[in-house]
Amino acid sequence: MQKILVIDDDRDMRLVLAKYLLKFNYQVIEASSGKSALDVLEKGEPDLILCDFKLGDMDGTALLTKIKEKYAHIPVIFITGYGDIKVAVEVMRLGAYDYVTKPLFPEEILLTIRKALAKKEGPEISVLPMPIEKSQHAPELSGQYIFGDTVVFTTLLEQIKRVAPTNYSVIIYGETGSGKEGVAQEIHKRSKRKNRPFVAIDCGALSKELASSELFGHEKGAFTGALFQKTGSFEIANGGTIFLDEITNLPYDVQVSLLRVVQERKMRKVGGIRDIDLDVRIIIASNETLWDNERKTQLKFREDLFHRFNEFTITVPPLRERKEDIKTFADHFLQITNTELEKNIKGFTPEVEAIFQNYIWYGNLRELKNVVKRAALLTDGPLIEVRTLPFEISNFSKLQFDDNSQPEERELNMPSRFSPSASTLERSQDTLKGAGIDAEYELILSTLKKVKFNKTKAAKILNIDRKTLYNKLDQYQLLNKKV
Repeated sequence: MQKILVIDDDRDMRLVLAKYLLKFNYQVIEASSGKSALDVLEKGEPDLILCDFKLGDMDGTALLTKIKEKYAHIPVIFITGYGDIKVAVEVMRLGAYDYVTKPLFPEEILLTIRKALAKKEGPEISVLPMPIEKSQHAPELSGQYIFGDTVVFTTLLEQIKRVAPTNYSVIIYGETGSGKEGVAQEIHKRSKRKNRPFVAIDCGALSKELASSELFGHEKGAFTGALFQKTGSFEIANGGTIFLDEITNLPYDVQVSLLRVVQERKMRKVGGIRDIDLDVRIIIASNETLWDNERKTQLKFREDLFHRFNEFTITVPPLRERKEDIKTFADHFLQITNTELEKNIKGFTPEVEAIFQNYIWYGNLRELKNVVKRAALLTDGPLIEVRTLPFEISNFSKLQFDDNSQPEERELNMPSRFSPSASTLERSQDTLKGAGIDAEYELILSTLKKVKFNKTKAAKILNIDRKTLYNKLDQYQLLNKKV
């Protein structure tokens, strides 16, 4: 039975999560704070960690940093409010596996957990067939990525086609979630190594202690806990391509070992006595500059290693700079989600398409994909409608005001227990909202009454940001109704 550590200072939420996960044969260990979670980890390692970002004694960033120091191989999934999406993107950069946003939905939680546990079994390895050339205006499917016919797509494909047949190392720059791995996969698919392994490694998820072992393998007894021989990712990728994402997270001593691999095309396992010949194409990715040419400044990456890798560079623009591609990606993610959920949603209403165009996608493609997945989960009709989107997205333009300003206060309705939309979220007994929702509803409502429905004051008293409060009000259908 796989073991999941649930970290949340809300006792009701821990109980609901534990009860739900138990139905799918997961053993659940609970922790109410960051400190108690670290104590639990000292006693035994779980297979996965599910953690609320806001804890009483520390936030998710601080806890993730501590977890990564000793337990970088354990996937961490964060639970966060949609108003904290920028923070969620940051913890992804620091090595978290994924995040889910409130309100929580059981199918989304379960799917994310299963994917994380499956990926934990080893590095992501795929042997990808050569793509079939398509007509000029047809989107070109590439696993989880897709290429259309806009200027950005055309430019990326031209660069990929030019470098793919060579053995050049490639640096891919781009913000977190912008699709760097999709570009790396496309390079592999169009190369002479297309029928050999493609191995993807998230360097942000590797601790200093385990990075060398993960990349190069180790011999039995090489260090405490090395009970068996391990084959490293470079050896697995031999003959194919290895993709090292977030390369700046590699410890300095591992960068030294990597330099030898690049120079001599040889590696040695940790604790090993013989060299292993390698024929591996290396593609690296970073969301920050590896070398400042103007200042001649080494940043987080060795200069000699940078120059070894800098044979060809591709920059993937953030989604906010390629508005014309949003519809293409949204349709693609909907197609994938339809398959996962066994639905047949045809597309998006014009209102949703307009909202997608106007929103600034802080988390890039990853955020767009998560939004589409959640909206599809709530959709029973043929089209995804505005009501299924997170409040911060559907009301993005309305929420762009100064935090000190006072928006026009609206009178609020007080419905009995749940509104129609809230009951839609609670379609089954498996909902994760059930246990604590009554108390949350009553607390928000009583606080609003005390401050005469001034939402800015209410958010301050409740110790949440105003966007999160708006999300809650929208969830309970309290926002725009008259008494």
